[in-house]
Amino acid sequence: MADTQYILPNDIGVSSLDCREAFRLLSPTERLYAHHLSRAAWYGGLAVLLQTSPEAPYIYALLSRLFRAQDPDQLRQHALAEGLTEEEYQAFLVYAAGVYSNMGNYKSFGDTKFVPNLPKEKLEQVILGSEAAQQHPEEVRGLWQTCGELMFSLEPRLRHLGLGKEGITTYFSGNCTMEDAKLAQDFLDSQNLSAYNTRLFKEVDGEGKPHYEVRLASVLGSEPSLDSEMTSKLKSYEFRGSPFQVTRGDYAPILQKVVEQLEKAKVYAANSHQGQMLAQYIESFTQGSIEAHKRGSRFWIQDKGPIVESYIGFIESYRDPFGSRGEFEGFVAVVNKAMSAKFERLVASAEQLLKELPWPPAFEKDKFLTPDFTSLDVLTFAGSGIPAGINIPNYDDLRQTEGFKNVSLGNVLAVAYATQREKLTFLEEDDKDLYILWKGPSFDVQVGLHELLGHGSGKLFVQDEKGAFNFDQETVINPETGEQIQSWYRSGETWDSKFSTIASSYEECRAESVGLYLCLHPEVLEIFGFEGADAEDVIYVNWLNMVRAGLLALEFYTPEASNWRQAHMQARFVILRVLLEAGEGLVTITPTTGSDGRPDARVRLDRSKIRSVGKPALERFLRRLQVLKSTGDVAGGRALYEGYAAVTDAPPECFLTLRDTVLLRKESRKLIVQPNTRLEDSDVQLLEYEASAAGLIRSFSERFPEDGPELEEILTQLATADARFWKGPSEAPSGQA
Repeated sequence: MADTQYILPNDIGVSSLDCREAFRLLSPTERLYAHHLSRAAWYGGLAVLLQTSPEAPYIYALLSRLFRAQDPDQLRQHALAEGLTEEEYQAFLVYAAGVYSNMGNYKSFGDTKFVPNLPKEKLEQVILGSEAAQQHPEEVRGLWQTCGELMFSLEPRLRHLGLGKEGITTYFSGNCTMEDAKLAQDFLDSQNLSAYNTRLFKEVDGEGKPHYEVRLASVLGSEPSLDSEMTSKLKSYEFRGSPFQVTRGDYAPILQKVVEQLEKAKVYAANSHQGQMLAQYIESFTQGSIEAHKRGSRFWIQDKGPIVESYIGFIESYRDPFGSRGEFEGFVAVVNKAMSAKFERLVASAEQLLKELPWPPAFEKDKFLTPDFTSLDVLTFAGSGIPAGINIPNYDDLRQTEGFKNVSLGNVLAVAYATQREKLTFLEEDDKDLYILWKGPSFDVQVGLHELLGHGSGKLFVQDEKGAFNFDQETVINPETGEQIQSWYRSGETWDSKFSTIASSYEECRAESVGLYLCLHPEVLEIFGFEGADAEDVIYVNWLNMVRAGLLALEFYTPEASNWRQAHMQARFVILRVLLEAGEGLVTITPTTGSDGRPDARVRLDRSKIRSVGKPALERFLRRLQVLKSTGDVAGGRALYEGYAAVTDAPPECFLTLRDTVLLRKESRKLIVQPNTRLEDSDVQLLEYEASAAGLIRSFSERFPEDGPELEEILTQLATADARFWKGPSEAPSGQA
């Protein structure tokens, strides 16, 4: 059997997302709007399969065929008759649920491959003897032959997502190296093209010269279009001696279905902002234009306090090994008015709270652009995983000058972060009850501060295309050096493109640090209804949770490659290092032996020293993070961040040894079952499913009732068309050091 870090356990937690009450309160028109937006999100989410691994689309298609022909209970009878044990069949169900939940066979949180926890030969028997195989023998056998080996393979390069020798990715062809990624980014910057909706494919000619294709995601391909904004970019270039070709049409048939549903949603838009927003999204997905998506995002920002909230597109860049390409994501949610009222009060206090942050006023935006901040109950979240909160759009120029929105996903928080005492690791016994009592409330506070004042704070120093600066070069002083500003962002450069591989984690670390720092402010806690001893408990548990999370983060570090596989967890480890470095016994980690005789550890936070020791240490670190970000000082930012992110076995912590303990006692991330909406005449029904692997599978089996087989064919055709780019996936690409 595989190493436990590469399987999903049979007893993995599964929770259902409850949005029944939120959905019930929607008007018929709002339900229709939400339904079509949900359809658009679910269709678009299928593109994630093509953004993850070469085999993911085939695995998805195979599972979909199996469970459309026989539901999990029917297939169970067949599997047991074939000689599988109940445990082995449950392992297969958990694997299938994991593929659906992560939109691929790599964990969305950690980018680690997971494989079925049963013998390959037994699974082959079940698949080839299934009802689906009886109905379509050639197709099912063909899918199995294409993906069966890769489904189970744990060759070193296939264990994690990554670039070159470090792992597998389908954002780049298999022969691309980090040097290719850097060259492509410089090319994109030179043409003022965003990487968000692109993939990079390299082919080497007979003379050994590389040729690069930058492919944009769009419905349209090479056919003529009246759209001059994009068609002028679709041509051949020579850049630093290498040929580049900009094309479009990636995921075209999938995006066509997204566009059709957005057109239908537009009919039920509540106002002109929503209508114009959807029109621009349609333009973006049709033409391959990020500028159109930005225009849509402007209308989205202006759509204040909608009852049905949504966002869709190529959004987060966490899983691109270079840190620039966005994974497709779409969500639809309904406002929770009670919690939103608290967030509105936090927004009202934001300008005053920003003054509490430890950097000079010149390093803060010239004007705080009051954002929407709402608590939402998610109806649909399509993509590789569901976050607890979101601050979007991710376009730096919009965030700096036009604003953003913050959302906290209340019903996700309610299920994803619920904790059972017996599964609570690495805490002192006398902390556990307090932790369970206050973890939820403290997380509400942290998410609010993280999104609004973490991601929403700070200024980037920019010189525009006309040479004008957005700061005074004569008077603004770098507080770390005492000198004038020496570096900044040039026109076309963004945070993601400049800081690339560390950008996501660095920014998450800055936002988490802001949350910890500002939760010490009494006014913040009063907004959320906490005073006196309760407020002190919320602060303590918030800091304790971050320290524990920093230890748990070690699961997502790969010693063989000396790299991190998850931006948020790397960020939390860095904060743990900062607080450990503060000394004076603020944080201690003590190795112990558990009651089972195996290695264990305990984290202790001295609550009496949070303000006297922890706050000054965090203040110094946070100021450095912001100054380096504002000035675009990549060398300084990397030196600071990568220094703290380094994992060694040096005493006293011995982090590599602690990592073994963390892996030994890790709890798998929960799977979340989402409902479907179904249009019956002009009425939208909410279809809910049980909280189990089988329930999650049923939700996907019923997600595309009209065109499931067509979608499977689309996915496999798209994967097959590009399969040559990943032939011999276990071979390291040539030229990779």
